[in-house]
Amino acid sequence: MSGIPTRRRDGRRTERFDVAVTGVGLVTPAGLGVEANMERVWAGESTAATDPDLAGLPVDFACRVPGFDAGALLGRRSAVRMDPVSHFGVVAARQAVEDAGLDPSSWDGARVGVVVGTSLGGWSTVEREHGKHLEDGPEFVSPLLMVMGPVNMTAGYIAMDLKALGPNQVVSTACASGNTAIGYARALLEAGVCDIVLAGGAEAAMSRTAMASLARAGALSTRGDDPASASRPFDADRNGFVAGEGAAMLVLERVEDARARGARVRARVSGFGASADGHHASAPDPTGGGAERAIRAALADALVDPSEVDHVNAHGTSTPLNDITEAGVIRRVFGEKPAVTSTKGVVGHLLGAAGAAEAVYTVLAVERRLVPPTANLTSLDPGIGVDVVAKEARPLEIGAAVNDSFGFGGQNAVIVVTPA
Repeated sequence: MSGIPTRRRDGRRTERFDVAVTGVGLVTPAGLGVEANMERVWAGESTAATDPDLAGLPVDFACRVPGFDAGALLGRRSAVRMDPVSHFGVVAARQAVEDAGLDPSSWDGARVGVVVGTSLGGWSTVEREHGKHLEDGPEFVSPLLMVMGPVNMTAGYIAMDLKALGPNQVVSTACASGNTAIGYARALLEAGVCDIVLAGGAEAAMSRTAMASLARAGALSTRGDDPASASRPFDADRNGFVAGEGAAMLVLERVEDARARGARVRARVSGFGASADGHHASAPDPTGGGAERAIRAALADALVDPSEVDHVNAHGTSTPLNDITEAGVIRRVFGEKPAVTSTKGVVGHLLGAAGAAEAVYTVLAVERRLVPPTANLTSLDPGIGVDVVAKEARPLEIGAAVNDSFGFGGQNAVIVVTPA
């Protein structure tokens, strides 16, 4: 197929393969759509607040999607058959398709794929129905459980809603899932299997059991007296992440196809790298070896030298171990040049959707030449040693940007974003 690059026998590229990002959709604690997210994320305004649904738990605050009415957005009959993870995913996918200027009623659906990343899928539905089973008996369990709870269903519902009839996949690499989905979507385009792929992530796992487990594991911030300041990536006073929910989707196309239909290209995804730490179930390898391999693999895939990278959207969870380890890797690979940010200070940690939302934020930073700040960073940990953007957004011409995502199980996924 013309335009498909070749590789050497050792797998290294001889020509870069870019995919065009022609549409994006966001359903996050910062709001619905690009402009709502730009307003709050680029202002560095935290979304964390006390959550009545978590009352009585050791950690009772989180970052929730505001003003989301699934019945109004999707229709009551459709909404009642979906877990909130699919509500978020379908709405974000619709936004992305509209943003791309595409009409599902006229596209060749068999050439449109869907790849969604998620960590826990329809966890809240499973928890609710399990409770009914234990308390009331099996006859009270909803027959819809098995079309709401499984992790594959968000991709399935996106396909049904938008008549995207090509490959339909879900990837689950914990908090690296969103970036992993984008990487696999790019591979489908490169292989010529699809002409359009809707890729991203969705998560709605704000259940009492999941949050109790994360709190018991010591992963969550305990700053309940001031939730808005609790997520503070790279700050000397950080003590854990704040859980969030939401979805982000991107429309990806081959650059020549986007140009042929006169589409606006927001930016390009030019490289993808993945690795495993092989170290610990929940803690990062303190050497950062796995994260570094993923970053270097993404750069090699994009044929981008580390010196060309101007911006890193860090995983930046606000946990003591992740931030110091990731900063060390950034220093080793890039030195002190890139402007580093973590948007988790605003929207919290969206788990399986985190990488996808941060990919969209990276695309917008490249497109608008403006790096969002790291919220709540008041005293940089002296061990960080990188240029972390804080207090206000920074204007910057970005030749290449990197989006890091790392997850439980030691799973790492990184993408490289370049200007349109």
